[in-house]
Amino acid sequence: MNFLSLIEAKREGQPLAAEQIVEMVRLYGSGKLPDYQMAAFLMAVYFRGLSPAETKALTLAMRDSGDKLEFPADERPLVDKHSTGGVGDKVSLPLAPLLACLGFRVPMVSGRGLGITGGTLDKFDSIPGFKTSLPPGRIIEIVQEVGCVICGQTEHMVPADKAMYALRDVTGTVPSIPLIVASILSKKLAEGLQALILDVKCGAAAFMPGLEKARELASAMVTLGNSCGMNTRALITNMDAPLGRAAGNWLEVKESVLCLRPDKACAGGIEDLREIVIDCAAHLLVQTERTNSFVAAQSLATQCLNSGKPLAKWNQMLTAQGADLAAFEQKLNLDHAAPAIIEIKSPAAGYVSKCDSRLLGGVIRDIRGGRLNKESVINYDVGVDRLAKPGDAVRTGDVLARVHAAKEQATMVAKRVGDAFEISDTPKKPISTVFEVVEANQASRSRNSKPHRF
Repeated sequence: MNFLSLIEAKREGQPLAAEQIVEMVRLYGSGKLPDYQMAAFLMAVYFRGLSPAETKALTLAMRDSGDKLEFPADERPLVDKHSTGGVGDKVSLPLAPLLACLGFRVPMVSGRGLGITGGTLDKFDSIPGFKTSLPPGRIIEIVQEVGCVICGQTEHMVPADKAMYALRDVTGTVPSIPLIVASILSKKLAEGLQALILDVKCGAAAFMPGLEKARELASAMVTLGNSCGMNTRALITNMDAPLGRAAGNWLEVKESVLCLRPDKACAGGIEDLREIVIDCAAHLLVQTERTNSFVAAQSLATQCLNSGKPLAKWNQMLTAQGADLAAFEQKLNLDHAAPAIIEIKSPAAGYVSKCDSRLLGGVIRDIRGGRLNKESVINYDVGVDRLAKPGDAVRTGDVLARVHAAKEQATMVAKRVGDAFEISDTPKKPISTVFEVVEANQASRSRNSKPHRF
């Protein structure tokens, strides 16, 4: 293959045949294509985009570059959820055991955070003994026995994506819709899923801050997922404020357990978290034809979440993945695992009109709760909790947030955390947690023959 001609063709906006893309991925995976040429190709895609047919070819070639999970025949559908990432986005943690209790199998292959958005695996690394790295055989065993697993990508699963993402990360080509679509869906298709629900974040701390771009990304993924035989829907959800009342790895685990506790079913402050968890489960019930009514599906998911069964399933999953439940429960009972807490108090009475998720995500990263680069060492116990959210009434001196960190770090970032909040005299009009639902027919109506670009 003359790969230079392919780079030049894409540079000029010309379409590539599926066979050319498949061969390109094969050669790159075998080390016969140098990084500098692949980097040039990725930059050409960034500016010129890929057509839906080209994106599908790239996605399938990446899926087929390594091992795929092969599950035995079972009446329980294989389903999963993927989020584009946000601050305080802990939906996967309570959702996986809820789905298992609703009669699904959930091989949730997740990732780590980079920048201001937290990663699911980083949250689980805060749990004593929990193993996120599992061989394929053990992943399948846990899914079949427990009903759900949350783990990392195996060494030989979609290796082309690992290599290409590393290049994208250092060449400024991460924010390209066709490359995002191929990266996400190649991994989900390698799980052998029957249905997938996508949570596409939109807002201040989202990868796609504007609704139009979030809608474009959601539509592209829904269209391609369905064309590959995986029933796919997307929710476009709000990421202007953190989800729930806590952000930071261990603090989000604690809040996830709160979401699963039946005695806290009406706990104030995590309604937005519960709404997305229940909606994701309800959509998957409809997508797999367990019910034709979304309202009935919401009711079924709510009843199950409030029953206590998902909490027991959560503990079963933790045990299967090596967690020390006694140490975990002991840590849960601590008010804080970080060395110090500083309270950020309201300077005035009124109503919270802003809780800036981007600013708070940056603070958490800077106190070592997130990564500045891939070599960063994370402190899993730092973060913020008891967050006041838009619409909350506050008095002068009320707590807007607590910062968990080393004492000198907490003092250093206290003003920045305070700056994340704005107080107004009148309550802000509530903003929906879920902006839109993108289904296959909607995606196909908005689809055209033009390439997707960022």
